Amino acid sequence: MPESSRMPKQLTIISGKGGTGKTTFTAAFAQLTENKVMADCDVDAADLHLVLAPEIQKTAPFYGSRTPVVDLERCTRCGICTQVCRFDAIHGGVLNLFACDHCALCMHACPENIITMEESHSGDWFISNTRFGPMVHARLGIAEENSGKLVTVVRKEALNLAKEQGAEWVIIDGPPGIGCPVTAALTGVTRVLIITEPTLSGIHDMERVLSLTTHFNIPAQVCVNKYDIHPDNTRRIESYCRQKGIEIVGKIPFDRGVIEAMVSGKTVMEADVPGVAPAVRQVWERVIGDW
Repeated sequence: MPESSRMPKQLTIISGKGGTGKTTFTAAFAQLTENKVMADCDVDAADLHLVLAPEIQKTAPFYGSRTPVVDLERCTRCGICTQVCRFDAIHGGVLNLFACDHCALCMHACPENIITMEESHSGDWFISNTRFGPMVHARLGIAEENSGKLVTVVRKEALNLAKEQGAEWVIIDGPPGIGCPVTAALTGVTRVLIITEPTLSGIHDMERVLSLTTHFNIPAQVCVNKYDIHPDNTRRIESYCRQKGIEIVGKIPFDRGVIEAMVSGKTVMEADVPGVAPAVRQVWERVIGDW
């Protein structure tokens, strides 16, 4: 299909913390939204695939950093690399990759010039088919860093795929927190939906992530998940959003059927969880309604 000249709209779903239900919403939106590409940008602990059951069509390596490589046959065991390494990661030319910070100081300090920095295979990214359409996702290697770079790769590939297929939407399941991976998942998107919960940590992290969207001047909306587990905190969230001029697009009741749906690999829409499925649909309609 020829590449579309129209830029797809990008919606990132984030939470500020884990466990609020953003992947539950992303999976439901994947079912509800036509003509889209999904992107799982929680590369450190990806779980959207558990619901969407992707069939991998393409696998590509991710090189996120450079790692020291020592030519042990030429190493004189002078010990200078050990002396300069503040991470205590190299002894007798033998490198402890789990301790190494990849700073390259050992390479520059080596008097024999037998340490080189080589690209490190830090993980993989994938393009897959799901029952709701194409999805781009990734897996970061154990103890690997630069998850923000991998998020950027996933977003880029998802956007390219959306343009190639003429898709109107890119639905992004963002990572938790407010660090580099979240910044990479937010930068340049059309809109952000923040999923929060009426707990003290949920409120605190919602406020933190709203400060991030404000900094980047990205329109944000809020949805309160499991709002009925603590009505007082829900009212506190509503008051805060009113003061900041942030729209609350929905309040979702707690229902154990959501957990059962996720365990069985279904979206809340497929499982038709009473009270939850229609409320999620209303959130989706309000989020996309004025685009």
